[in-house]
Amino acid sequence: MSNPIIVIGSGFAAYQWVKSFRKLDHNTAITLITADQGADYSKPELSHVFSRGQQAIDLIKQTAIEFATEYNIELITDTVVEEINTELQWVRFNQQQSHYSSLIIATGAKSFVPNFEGNAIDKIITLNSLDELTRNHSKISTAKHITVLGAGLIGTEIAIDLATVGKQITLCDKASVIMPTLLPEFIAAEMHQVLIQKNIDVRLNTAITKINTADNQLVVSQLEKEDIHTDIVIAAMGLTPQIHLAHQAGISTNRGIIVDNMLQTSAANVYALGDCAEINGKISAFIQPIMLSALALAKTLAGTPTPLSLPPMLIKAKTPWLPLSLAGITTAADIHWHIERDNDGYVAKAHTKDQTLIGFIVAHNKQKQAFPLLRQLPPAL
Repeated sequence: MSNPIIVIGSGFAAYQWVKSFRKLDHNTAITLITADQGADYSKPELSHVFSRGQQAIDLIKQTAIEFATEYNIELITDTVVEEINTELQWVRFNQQQSHYSSLIIATGAKSFVPNFEGNAIDKIITLNSLDELTRNHSKISTAKHITVLGAGLIGTEIAIDLATVGKQITLCDKASVIMPTLLPEFIAAEMHQVLIQKNIDVRLNTAITKINTADNQLVVSQLEKEDIHTDIVIAAMGLTPQIHLAHQAGISTNRGIIVDNMLQTSAANVYALGDCAEINGKISAFIQPIMLSALALAKTLAGTPTPLSLPPMLIKAKTPWLPLSLAGITTAADIHWHIERDNDGYVAKAHTKDQTLIGFIVAHNKQKQAFPLLRQLPPAL
């Protein structure tokens, strides 16, 4: 009997690959090893749990047992893979070695939390997984004032969700605008104004220096600004790919695990997917590129080599106070913007000097115009 395909991780990328592969191959043995409980859940919905009155369990589509049964895999939960040997093709966990025919590293990414000074660093909450939500749901539900560190897409979504249920929110970022990697200044300014109108305390150009405890609260100190007294601090400051296993195995890494357009790493028969994978110097942590990557790798390992091809990707911001969909290049300095605005919202088109469309943002009730514009953009990969 041949060795199984081994998958490390049970996030969206890993489970999407299993689902895609099983549509093509019903019989090849698959062993999936995960450090958590292995439930299949909707990670993009984590930021909406509180405004919808949900518990963590409400996001679960299938338990680990249900998933393993439906897709005919061996699923090993609550287990950390300790070592990968790419020459002998085995992984080590629970004091045993398990050989693979192919290995997929889908270890994802963890929330980035700076090494602030102060005695309350261990009290900072992150919400990047179902386990983290489960551990912190009660604390967040009972908190009156919450400070969110990071005004990117996820931080802004969390701030809006919590403000919707009556929490007092302070949103901090060292950047000068909201969602600096996605929004041009004129739209970021509008988002900023909307947040203020909804009573979110927005503090940009903010350098956090330390976080301490005081009188059953946390005190967030800022450089040359007044302290923030808060019940909870949530960090949404970006993600750090989990690459330590690959690095220890001698697999090429940079910010993520370096893969080619076949999703293969520098080691034979070893692939990487999802938030931990870096292709052409980029890490794509959004749903669409992960789905397409999982499908391409499923076809490859089912016997039809399929390079990854990424079309332009649509990003829908879950910001109901200012609904936005965007794609392409939207923050470059040399963009020429063409804006069409009426009572239903606006469409902002980004062009080069020669009038080539390279990106767009649609707002409010103009969402239906996103897909025709998306088809006009050049391929992403």
